Amino acid sequence: MNRILLTLGIVLTFHFANGQTKNFIDQPYLETTAKVDSLVKPDIIYLDILLQEKDNRNKVSVEELENKMAIKLESLGVDLKKQLTLSDLASNFKKYFLKQKDVLKSKAYKLKVFDAQTAGKVLVELESIGISNVSLDKTEYSKIEELKLDLKSKAVKKAKKQAEYLIKPLNQKIGGALYIVDKYYQGYNYDAELDEVVVVGYGSRKKTEYKPVEIEFRPIKVATEVTIKFKID
Repeated sequence: MNRILLTLGIVLTFHFANGQTKNFIDQPYLETTAKVDSLVKPDIIYLDILLQEKDNRNKVSVEELENKMAIKLESLGVDLKKQLTLSDLASNFKKYFLKQKDVLKSKAYKLKVFDAQTAGKVLVELESIGISNVSLDKTEYSKIEELKLDLKSKAVKKAKKQAEYLIKPLNQKIGGALYIVDKYYQGYNYDAELDEVVVVGYGSRKKTEYKPVEIEFRPIKVATEVTIKFKID
């Protein structure tokens, strides 16, 4: 008896679900796709800094470079506790073995700054104390989540407007949305940008001629695409 009731329940559930599917498919609808995008200036910039002992007669230790770096960064208004971190826990112990007796230590840091101008100043100031191994890790936009929601809202409004224009010549109206799906895109283009900055910023200038480099990182492109099926009344 239990098996019969279970089978009957499964059959009824199947018919109910099948009926719902048919009701959705059988309704007249209009499908439209809309895409909106925006370019934003990155306001979070991460730089990788590698400190290495100098292999020459006037050997400069990593500790000495570290102290000089801290002084320079603080002079630029950098909060060392909040903006400067070790890239990994092993940074304190990384070593390069060149000869049997020579051991050159290295230490990797990640620096967080909030505008391109500060990033340019960091490049120049660190170069002035012999730290030139600085590279761009990534850029971010601090309000990316709010921007994504705003773009989705605009895309939905655009899709609805498109649907209304399409249906108007038929003297019909669109109803509620039967189906909505959205896609999100984000692109970064910064690798070549920093390489250009290093060349243009330093070139063949002497240390006494260094000036803050005026740079701008390429904007981050954020895009949202929505596809909506509107019921036709």
